[in-house]
Amino acid sequence: MALPTIFRRSLIAIALGVTVSGSAVAQERELLNSSYDIARELFAAINPEFQAWWQEEHGEEIAISQSHGGSSAQARAILQGLRADVVTFNQVTDVQVLADAGLVAEDWQDAFENNASPYYSTTAFLVRKGNPKGIESWDDLVQEDVEMVFPNPKTSGNGRYTYLAAWGFAENEFDGDEEQIEEFMSTFLANVAVFDTGGRGATTSFIEREIGDVLISFESEVNNIRSEYGSDDYEVIVPPVSILAEFPVAVVGENAERNGNSDLAQSYLEYLYTEETQRLLAGFNYRVHNEAVVEEFADQFPETELLEVDDVFGSWDEVMETHFGSGGRLDQLQRR
Repeated sequence: MALPTIFRRSLIAIALGVTVSGSAVAQERELLNSSYDIARELFAAINPEFQAWWQEEHGEEIAISQSHGGSSAQARAILQGLRADVVTFNQVTDVQVLADAGLVAEDWQDAFENNASPYYSTTAFLVRKGNPKGIESWDDLVQEDVEMVFPNPKTSGNGRYTYLAAWGFAENEFDGDEEQIEEFMSTFLANVAVFDTGGRGATTSFIEREIGDVLISFESEVNNIRSEYGSDDYEVIVPPVSILAEFPVAVVGENAERNGNSDLAQSYLEYLYTEETQRLLAGFNYRVHNEAVVEEFADQFPETELLEVDDVFGSWDEVMETHFGSGGRLDQLQRR
């Protein structure tokens, strides 16, 4: 099935308020997946496939529900009592906060391959037809006449990756000169027309409200938007330098055990690594690890230098405190 069809059907289901995949009648077990804001269509496609596989393998009909929002907001909801069995987030720190609270195993990154990240992406740009502002890389975004839309780094993992990608570019461009980096970032942030709370809100601002010259989001999201809203009306730009955005997953052990879903939760996340699901993920423009699928979709993903957060900034704990904490670099730059 072609991606636009999946995307369109998923949007219709969401519009109707459908949050459970498949029939919810007389089912013994229901799995709850807490996920990031822009993963709605992705899991609307994955969940029926997993349900069919589980029924074939185990002879049991199950239901799957989704809870979506900013990754950090979803983590807070779980801390406040949302009984999610699994998390499929877009930032390591949002899983780690659950581990620190004892809801997720301490060694959760060792529970699955690739640091418990079954797929990954990077940050890319969506521009309007003809790319009228000639945007090709991060330095084009600090021009006086360019306006951007991306999620607020305070509330969105998506937005944090955008901020860090821009900072990483500036660090390379200016050979670590702090004054030049901060000047670049101050101008970059001043060119943001709208800071939405999450990725889906940013998409609405750019597409429906027609705000800004460029939407910055995950490569997967901007490609999906272009497919849905018109490949002739928008262009996707993958800058030559960007950032590795991992999508970590984990079983919320305490909840899954209490819900009687420990085996179901484990299998659900393992299913994301199967070749069939990796192919579906690539169809939604996510980069994957399965070698056969990587080769099959090679032409779909432009080469780019992917900076790693740990290499450029140190640990995520350092990043959150230094850049995104109260009074941190982000706050200071926005006051300049």
